[in-house]
Amino acid sequence: MSKSTVLTLVGSLRADSHNKKLAEAIQLNAPENVDVQIHDSLGNIPFYNEDIDVEGQVPAEAAALRAAAADADTILLVTPEHNGTVPASLKNAIDWLSRPFGAGALSGKPTAVVGTAFGQYGGVWAQDEARKAVGIAGAKVLEDVKLAVPGSMIRFAELHPKDDAEVVEQIKGIFEPLTAVQDEEAAA
Repeated sequence: MSKSTVLTLVGSLRADSHNKKLAEAIQLNAPENVDVQIHDSLGNIPFYNEDIDVEGQVPAEAAALRAAAADADTILLVTPEHNGTVPASLKNAIDWLSRPFGAGALSGKPTAVVGTAFGQYGGVWAQDEARKAVGIAGAKVLEDVKLAVPGSMIRFAELHPKDDAEVVEQIKGIFEPLTAVQDEEAAA
């Protein structure tokens, strides 16, 4: 059985981000047949602009993101909630991955969204907005993958998500639907 590659994009740029820690916990709890790769440079990608999205002129950071997404079997977005929606860095990554329209790196790519946020619902508004954006961009949205951890600032103040038994159990539950898509595609 070959390894499934999950490219993980974290919407928070903060060094001590709870969502980055959640992505690390996901990476640590991945089954042996899943390689979770965290893409760390969303903050270095310039805002999407068609004037610079020209063959031979695409910024290196954007080209690297597109290449990583093209090589991945699945995309996993890990998002906080900023003012009820997706952070600009993550939306910008979605914009770069959606182009060229209909043939971008997200086109047909199985994509899931999870995250943690300070509020009592764990950032579900941002997750819903991210699902909507990647769906419009052409991704195959994995609606069955759900993980919204509320109260991040208190819950993870002194505890890394990898050490939170309840969160780890929820993390383990996301891998079956994430990898089922590859199994279905391999059988087809």
